Amino acid sequence: MAILSFLFFTALVAGVSYALTRKTERDTADGYFLAGRSLTGGVIAGSLLLTNLSTEQIVGLNGQAYTEGILVMCWETLAAIAMVVTALFLLPRYLKGGITTVPQFLETRYDTMTKTIASGLFLTGYVVVLLPIVLYSGALAILTMFDLPTVFGMSHTATLWLCVWGIGLIGSVYAIFGGLKAVAISDSINAIGLLIGGIMIPIFGLMYIGDGSVGQGWSSLYNSNPEKWNAIGDSDASVPFATIFTGMMLVQLFYWGTNQAIIQRALGAKNLKEGQKGLLLAAGVKILGPLILVLPGMIAYYIFKGELTVADEAYPRLVKTVLPVSLVGFFAAVLFGAILSSFNSALNSSVTLFGLDIYKQYFNKEASDETVVKYGKRFGVLLALFAMFIAPLIANAPDGLFGYLQEVNGCYSIPILTIIVVGYLTKYVPAIAAKIAIILGAVLYFISQFILKPYVFGEESYPHFLHVMAILFVMNVIIMLIIGKLKPRDAAFKLPYSEQVDITPYRYVKPFGLVIVIIVIMSYVYFS
Repeated sequence: MAILSFLFFTALVAGVSYALTRKTERDTADGYFLAGRSLTGGVIAGSLLLTNLSTEQIVGLNGQAYTEGILVMCWETLAAIAMVVTALFLLPRYLKGGITTVPQFLETRYDTMTKTIASGLFLTGYVVVLLPIVLYSGALAILTMFDLPTVFGMSHTATLWLCVWGIGLIGSVYAIFGGLKAVAISDSINAIGLLIGGIMIPIFGLMYIGDGSVGQGWSSLYNSNPEKWNAIGDSDASVPFATIFTGMMLVQLFYWGTNQAIIQRALGAKNLKEGQKGLLLAAGVKILGPLILVLPGMIAYYIFKGELTVADEAYPRLVKTVLPVSLVGFFAAVLFGAILSSFNSALNSSVTLFGLDIYKQYFNKEASDETVVKYGKRFGVLLALFAMFIAPLIANAPDGLFGYLQEVNGCYSIPILTIIVVGYLTKYVPAIAAKIAIILGAVLYFISQFILKPYVFGEESYPHFLHVMAILFVMNVIIMLIIGKLKPRDAAFKLPYSEQVDITPYRYVKPFGLVIVIIVIMSYVYFS
């Protein structure tokens, strides 16, 4: 029954997505990469949330909550503030410039080589880190919930490979052959199911603890381990409170404001109003993120304390334990949709980056939109295959996939964020400053985290990776400003208006943004 309901809901989403996108123009760059610049606020919000909310989030963050408690909610609540900043500051400039990829702005602001370096860093991060981890964590969740090794009579490793390739092949069809609109529509449908299913897990978990009573379950959970409800935590926490004021906000701003796999949804907005509405709606829902991404991990700690050797198994084990069998299939289908969303969104963005920023720039400058899309798709197929081969090998990666993912991403996130922020806030900093900052930032972070930290100073005495990010960000900004002072551009940079879409802002963007920021601050006051 569980497997049948899983197959039914998955097929339903695919059928509806196909019906709603079959007439979409996919042979033009805007049609394929940006859904024809036609996305509305609701679709943008749903796609943003589903692109973000995948198993490396659901499994990984709940795994950290199982170990440390509510303090890891900062990954969710502070994301809402970053989305407000993106809606107010970055998105108006992106849409004014009419860009399709973030590196395209870097070409306009600096030069072509800066754009190429940024695109290369994005692609490297996606293929080496993000895509394989999404596939691995998704496969781990699905095979655990359905106990697929027993069902298929196969070893755990063989089943893992089977799940990785199944997810990868289906996700590739959406991303490579459907374009952004197919991805966005399927995301929006799955978003509804994931919100329903995601909230069901803590409800059934609390009922499990409270013998049928949610209130009794909450009381038992809250009183059993009061130290788990401290949002500040202690100095040896995976996310020390001080990092909120250093690297944490930088990571959030990069992810929600400059990460191609995320911001591409907002770049496809039909106008600035819809783009800002989508970001604000997603920010409002994101405040509730801890209910789905933190609370289940704490419930799992109450139920399985001392039983689990791997924290990342907490969430799928909880689902299998507390959810009625009749609903396991539905929830697995929703989770499968979230897995596909993150995978196909990153893959679609990779195709976009390669087609527009590398193929057309270096292989065929005169290529038509149809040719760019065709070769972008071919690159996407190779990328997907590469990720599917790497993903099962992550089984030997360190515990705590979510924290590991965030640390490794620093190799490209902070350097790219640095040159984008300086690019928008200054007028005379030259291209050479951007190239020095992006290369220096990536190299120094790699040396810091993967040479100095493990082999020279030791894990215990070394600064937290979020503090390191902040230090390198400030250092690179200073270097860029000094170069800009000593060797400025000949002419001040002025962002051109492409007139691709209307850039009249949403009239309530500032009031709603302020409300969201106040709610986030109050949540910390309450849990401190």
